[in-house]
Amino acid sequence: MAMEVAPSFPTWEEIELSENYLVCCMFQEAATLSFSIIEQLVDKNAKTNEHNCELGDMLESAAMILVQSYKALGRTSEILKQLKVPFGSVTAIPAQLFLTGVCLQIPDGPSAEVQEILEEFLMKWRYVDGKYYTVASMEADVPYMEEFSNQISLGVDKYLEIIELYVITFLGKILENFDLAISWVEKSPLPEEKRQDLLRRLHSMNTLKLGSSLQSSALPLQIDECTTDSTSLIEEKSCNGTTNILEHKDQSKGENTTKQSILEFSRRRTPFWWFRTVTLKFGSSRLVLSNGSIFLGFLVAFVYYIAWRKQASLCR
Repeated sequence: MAMEVAPSFPTWEEIELSENYLVCCMFQEAATLSFSIIEQLVDKNAKTNEHNCELGDMLESAAMILVQSYKALGRTSEILKQLKVPFGSVTAIPAQLFLTGVCLQIPDGPSAEVQEILEEFLMKWRYVDGKYYTVASMEADVPYMEEFSNQISLGVDKYLEIIELYVITFLGKILENFDLAISWVEKSPLPEEKRQDLLRRLHSMNTLKLGSSLQSSALPLQIDECTTDSTSLIEEKSCNGTTNILEHKDQSKGENTTKQSILEFSRRRTPFWWFRTVTLKFGSSRLVLSNGSIFLGFLVAFVYYIAWRKQASLCR
């Protein structure tokens, strides 16, 4: 009779081995082993329907090794998709692990896949008596509310942390889609105080965005006004410069006209007395003497007379 071999389940030693692979930069080996460990743990949980803390810690540890391995391999865009495979549903992924995967995947770009997974996660929870439960657990046929504690549940702070990441960071800061973010906050199952706090923050962010948009739109108008004023000033300076040039040209033209008038007047005037001439006629002969030559002749005669008088005085 053949004996049934009990299936072996992952141990902490295997998780430590996958962690050693990660530390030794053997990222592909670490990812493969940690993914296998997660599948076995989820399968064990489904078969035994156990909800003990050790199983949850082992799941979270192996999943963190998987996330870090994918990050080191440059495959962050696959993290959420790969986590969803062994867990079967996004709500089954441990909340802290889900939050870590989202935070690692968002910097790669605001993809539609990240938005879809975040919305899927947030839509599957309901707020009951200060705690969040999955829709599947609330629809289950359970007689008492206390039995919900054996189902998947989520604390208020953790749910708020995830919804804040979605509406404030993803929709507000990255996509700047405040209408969708406000709509999500209004319809999400939130405590009223937390809802008002998120709405207040979103409205404040939207106001800042509108203010910056108005400043950005007003800047081109200011530039146009400055350009118009500069153009008007340049045109005014150009007109003034042109007027000055024309005035200078008119002034130069007037000066040239004055000079020409003086020259023409000097040409028309009788020559200076020094150059005037005296004409003497002796019969058929004509002698033309200038005033200058006559003056020089008288001057020579006068000098000669003075010298003769001095010589006569000396002789006596």
